[in-house]
Amino acid sequence: MPEPHLNGAYYGPSIPPPLKTYHRPGHGGGGGGCCCNPFTCCCSCIFNCICTCIFQILCTLLIIIAVVGFILWFVLRPNKVNFHISDASLTQFDFSTKNNTLHYDLHLNVSIRNPNKRIGIYYDSIEARAMYHGQNFSIVKPDPFYQGHKNTTDLNLVFTGQDSVQLGSEYNIEKDTGVYQIGLRLYLRIRFKFIWIKTKKIKPIINCDLKVPFKGNGTFKRTQCNLDW
Repeated sequence: MPEPHLNGAYYGPSIPPPLKTYHRPGHGGGGGGCCCNPFTCCCSCIFNCICTCIFQILCTLLIIIAVVGFILWFVLRPNKVNFHISDASLTQFDFSTKNNTLHYDLHLNVSIRNPNKRIGIYYDSIEARAMYHGQNFSIVKPDPFYQGHKNTTDLNLVFTGQDSVQLGSEYNIEKDTGVYQIGLRLYLRIRFKFIWIKTKKIKPIINCDLKVPFKGNGTFKRTQCNLDW
């Protein structure tokens, strides 16, 4: 039953207004941090994608190079070119202690064997140095030439003349035995050819350590040379 002193409807106590909150830029937690730096996630994703792409490209290139190398090896089947001194003749090797002059007459036959079936070789430049216990005493330069597949080429090198050198006691010892330890070093500039493809010039060095008998003091033994890059 309504109270006699109330003349109108009763609505109850008034509801206070809601409290307002403010977010300052750059502060606050939760989702506000994300909105303040929207590029962080994107930059991280782009960097990861770039690294992944580079890694995949490098792996692909390595695989391609390995496959191409294997195919070339399988097709060409490259074999080492062999250098031998097949013959040597020493008819003069006189050293004068008065003026330290060596008079020499040395003939060498260099046998070069290309065993490859599909690879030819251009010998664009050859410099042959005759040495005695580490000292050069003569240099000759044969003419350039091309060597075909499965071919053997003989170079006749003639070292004759005189040169000023400093020799030690080893000369007198070897003069008594009649056998001289002479070195031959070949400085080459060569290119390889496969069909119409030619490689760039490479510069191998061939070393030959020889025991050459003087005149009729024995027979020269065929000697293999070594490759030295």
